[in-house]
Amino acid sequence: MASPFLYYADDRLSLAELSAARLDGDVVELGDAYIPADAVETAALRAGSLLGLLGELLAATHVSAAWIHGALPEPPARHTVQRAVARRIHHIPSHRIVYRDLAVDPGDLQRIGSVWVTTPVRTLVDLARVGDADHTRAARLLAQGRPDLVDEALTRLERGALPYKRAAIALLKSCTGPDAEATAPMTM
Repeated sequence: MASPFLYYADDRLSLAELSAARLDGDVVELGDAYIPADAVETAALRAGSLLGLLGELLAATHVSAAWIHGALPEPPARHTVQRAVARRIHHIPSHRIVYRDLAVDPGDLQRIGSVWVTTPVRTLVDLARVGDADHTRAARLLAQGRPDLVDEALTRLERGALPYKRAAIALLKSCTGPDAEATAPMTM
């Protein structure tokens, strides 16, 4: 069930009504939905804003999950998703997603705002293994001030055989070392 604080186009209000309310300052955009301008932006609202995009079959992962968990201030232009169900999906619902056809282990998923999202540990492991600038930045922001999360992610990486494991471990160790504050990107 979606939050009563989330307004989707053509659900309770038309897109024209939501656009007018946005111009009047009554609502602001959040992901694929709108929320009251005075509402506190929470993980549940960020996740719930993607309900129409993710449905019951897909889980937010990587930078999309990092945004939901509050590490990134803005949602990504294209959301990264994976299957939240064991069966294969034959129709990808949108061109606005980066779809990875690998089911996420149920132990790595949590329900936030009526959608599936990878846990913070799984999200951090996934981000650290990609290695490009956006994923590295998101990993550093998610890890910032959370040494327990970094330790859990390192333990998980050291357990299994995964692609790009060494680079991910090096990145995560740099997030907790004495120079972690100096290498963490500035946020506003």
